Amino acid sequence: MTGGSTSRPTSVPGQGHDNGDTEGTTTGGARASGYTVASVARRLGVAAATLRTWDRRYGLGPSSHVAGAHRRYTGEDVDRLLLMRELTLDGVAPAEAARTALAAGQDELRRRALAAEDLHDDPDVVTSGHAPAAVRPVLRAIAGGRDAGAGRDTAGLPVDPHALVADIVDAAIAYDESRCDELLRIGVDGDPAAWWADVVEPARQRLVARVVLAGPGEAPEVLLNNATLHALRVFQAEHGDEVTERSGPPVSHPSRLGRIVLVFSAIGEPVPVVAHALAAALVAHGVTARVVTGPAGAHRSIELVTMVQPVAVVTVSGLTQPPWHLVEAIHEAHPALPIFVGLGRDQDETAVPLAHQVHRARSFPGLLHEVLAVAEG
Repeated sequence: MTGGSTSRPTSVPGQGHDNGDTEGTTTGGARASGYTVASVARRLGVAAATLRTWDRRYGLGPSSHVAGAHRRYTGEDVDRLLLMRELTLDGVAPAEAARTALAAGQDELRRRALAAEDLHDDPDVVTSGHAPAAVRPVLRAIAGGRDAGAGRDTAGLPVDPHALVADIVDAAIAYDESRCDELLRIGVDGDPAAWWADVVEPARQRLVARVVLAGPGEAPEVLLNNATLHALRVFQAEHGDEVTERSGPPVSHPSRLGRIVLVFSAIGEPVPVVAHALAAALVAHGVTARVVTGPAGAHRSIELVTMVQPVAVVTVSGLTQPPWHLVEAIHEAHPALPIFVGLGRDQDETAVPLAHQVHRARSFPGLLHEVLAVAEG
């Protein structure tokens, strides 16, 4: 339910050419007002798949109907999408942000739209007499978009990673969850591997070196881990939507599960965050990856590998002296299966079972490269 009624753009005498952003000529030579998914995506700086997801999940879709044509976004629709985007960038959960955007009245939408720093006047906008085109703001398309992460270059890396790391650490110490979520956002076109190596890992290292007088229930390192996992979940969802939009079957479709990589932790160890980062980096390269959680001992893990038949298995651990029994057990049960072991700087390489199909890697980029060489082969 929206707050208040508003006049929606209808039509004006058709002049000039149709640039693909508005509907073609209609009865009487008028051109219907409205924006395509592609044009709104450009103006908001988000993927078209994200707009379709917001329409499907939250009802934030185009409301202009033209006979014999696709639905089009009106100016008010764009304003609601702007509010939705701004709220999610501020760390508000998407469902809550959508409810707020749908309930906002026209005055609030206009105030927020006019206050947004990335608005400008677009002479191609077609509106009714209630809102002249000269004062009707629309979102300027930004390369990569804020959805891909504020202050990031085309490679998905922060322009100043040192400043970003410092901001993340400060937000974690202040226990500002929404700020951490905003700073750690990857973006659908981002690179999880570079994000982990240049942003997350340095922030984690800097944070654990700080002595903090935290209040009851506050654990800055836990907050950072949770924000990291949240960023990876959002990336997985948005990347999956984009893949579905571009090539058809969803990422969970059986046709995409033929070549899957399973990521394990050491037996008895909670899954380290780096395992999820590695899985996301594989997903970004088009490889299906799943992280095995829960009490997966050697016997159950072997059963899982036998059932799933992955193209490779990865085991990572954050322990100084992790038990590598799982590696040995899986290799004995499946000697031809490539197994990759991610080793930290302080871990003993000689403790890893020696076998032709067991590979060791000391760095995150090195481990990713080795796994991709098999998974994409």
